Amino acid sequence: MRRPQDIIKEIDFVSLTNLNSDCQRLFHGRGHAYEGFEFINIDWLSPVILITLYKSAEDAWLSELVDLLIANVDFFQSIQVQHRYEKGGPIECLCGEPVSEAIVAEQGLKFHIQLGKSQNTGLFLDMVNGRDWVRQHAKDKAVLNLFSYTCAFSVAAMAGGASRVVNIDNNRSVLNKGRDNHKLNLTDFRDVRFEKLDIFKSYNRIKKYGPYDLLICDPPTFQAGSVDIERDYRKIITRIPQWMNPGSEIMLCLNSPDLTDVFIHNVVEEFCPQCQFVKEIKPPLVFKEAMKGKGLKVLLFSYLPIG
Repeated sequence: MRRPQDIIKEIDFVSLTNLNSDCQRLFHGRGHAYEGFEFINIDWLSPVILITLYKSAEDAWLSELVDLLIANVDFFQSIQVQHRYEKGGPIECLCGEPVSEAIVAEQGLKFHIQLGKSQNTGLFLDMVNGRDWVRQHAKDKAVLNLFSYTCAFSVAAMAGGASRVVNIDNNRSVLNKGRDNHKLNLTDFRDVRFEKLDIFKSYNRIKKYGPYDLLICDPPTFQAGSVDIERDYRKIITRIPQWMNPGSEIMLCLNSPDLTDVFIHNVVEEFCPQCQFVKEIKPPLVFKEAMKGKGLKVLLFSYLPIG
C-alpha cells in the first residue's frame, strides 16, 4: 500500500483558510486518479477532518495519516474516520473530541451536517458549483426541486431571489432537515414547500404547484423498490412540457459511474427534443476522475417548445 505522505502532497491546505467556505473535499481517491488510493476520500467539514474509507486500512497506516494531517492543520476539533465498507458506515474518532453534528458554511450559506447517523453527511460537496449556478440564476423564478434531499438547492435558490421553491422527496426525514437548513438561512417559509411524494406516482400533484421556470433534478442512481435511474429518468423528461414554462431552464444531474452524459443527451433527445443543450457544470477540480464520465454529471438545458 502506498504511504500516506503521497496523499498529503496532493492536498491544498491553503484552501482551508478560504473564508468563503468551510466545507470542501481535500482528497478524492475514489476518482481513481491516484493509483493505490481508490479506497479513500478526505473532507474538511469544519471543525472536522473526515476520512472516508471504502475498504479497511491498517491501524499503523491510518495513524501515520492522522499524524501528517495534524502536522498540516492546527484548527480542527477532531479527525474522524467513516468505514463505508461496513454496514451503516460507522464513524470512529481518531483524534480530538467526537463531533456528531455541525453547521458548515458554503459561500455564505449555512447547512447542517450529521456524522455517524447515515452514510451521507447531508451535503454533497461535489455539487457546490451547481448550487452556485442555481443561486445566480434563480431570480424571480418558480423552482421545482426533484429528489430534494436536504434541500441545499432550495436554500441556494431562495438566496438567489427565487419567487418560490417546491421541494419533492419521498423521505420525510430529509425534508425535515431541509426545513432546518432553510431556518438556518432565515428563509421566508411562505415561499417554500416541502412535499413528501413518490415522484413517479405524483405527476399531477407536482403539476398543480406549477408551472415552473427552473427544474432541478438530482436523482439517486438506484434505490430498491423506488428508483432505477437508467429506467426512470425518461419518466421525468416526458413531463417537462406539462410542468415547465416555455423558456424555462432545466438542470439534469447524474451520479452513476456507469452512465455518462451521453445517456442524458439521448434521453432528452428522445423524450423531450424541445430541450436544447446549453452547457455542462463541472465539479471542483479536486474531484479528479481517471476516466471521463465516471463522476458527477450536471447538464443544463433550455425548454424551448416550437410555437
